Amino acid sequence: MPLVCLTDFQAYAQEHLSKSTWDFIEGGADECFTRDDNMAAFKKIRLRPRYLRDVQEVDTRTTVQGEEITAPIGIAPTGFHCLVWPDGEMSTARAAQAAGVCYVTSIYASCPLEDIAAAAPRGLKWFQLYMQPDRQLNKQLVQRAESLGFRALVITVDAPKIGNRRRDFRNQLNLKMNLLLKDLRSPKEIDALTEVVAAVKGKMEVYLDGGIRTGNDVLKALALGAKCVFLGRPVLWGLAYKGEHGVEEVLNLIKNEFHTSMTLTGCRSVAEINQDLVQFSRL
Repeated sequence: MPLVCLTDFQAYAQEHLSKSTWDFIEGGADECFTRDDNMAAFKKIRLRPRYLRDVQEVDTRTTVQGEEITAPIGIAPTGFHCLVWPDGEMSTARAAQAAGVCYVTSIYASCPLEDIAAAAPRGLKWFQLYMQPDRQLNKQLVQRAESLGFRALVITVDAPKIGNRRRDFRNQLNLKMNLLLKDLRSPKEIDALTEVVAAVKGKMEVYLDGGIRTGNDVLKALALGAKCVFLGRPVLWGLAYKGEHGVEEVLNLIKNEFHTSMTLTGCRSVAEINQDLVQFSRL
């Protein structure tokens, strides 16, 4: 049976991965309120359709940090991909290159950076860094990534301490660093987005990850000021499905959904997406 939405990939991954791996991917900190709220927040936003517009040609392309990508969708930094698929991050990097999107490689990747870079030499790759107490180590990591062609540095600042990941403790999962996905303790991502956009006043690009599950979600985030969104768990679901090709399927699926959302809201280019397209549900 074909997988036609991201929740289909989620169900496949849950069925085929070991319990400890699934819990590691799907779990969050404490009671997982933030993880769940991130997804629920998007459902409270409605899109306004626009009719009688020429949408024969709809262009999803945009840029991040001056680099062109096929859609405002990228891969967020998540670690230990080899738990899910033998080639791990190398498969993820190849899929991102094939789909023409940005891949943010985690500092806790299970493959060496050299292998990831070699797997996708033409792909747009950024490197995520958790600041280490040893400043010399930070310098070495950044220089290593730069020498391998990683084009930007993504610094995680919201995890001064590892979150209380209950599922991992129950499973007695013991990895070198018990971090896979960000344990955000901020308000719901989509709620915080408008505040961040207002604060930066157009001086820098704003990106969002957390809770994106459909192409509609992508459009909602862009309408509220995000330049690009990044997928975390869904990429790992795709990786569990068919490795590189599963990740590519996930990316193409949400890109196609985003294209449909743009068409139905009358947007012929990403530049035409604005806050007039959204309204918040009163429910």
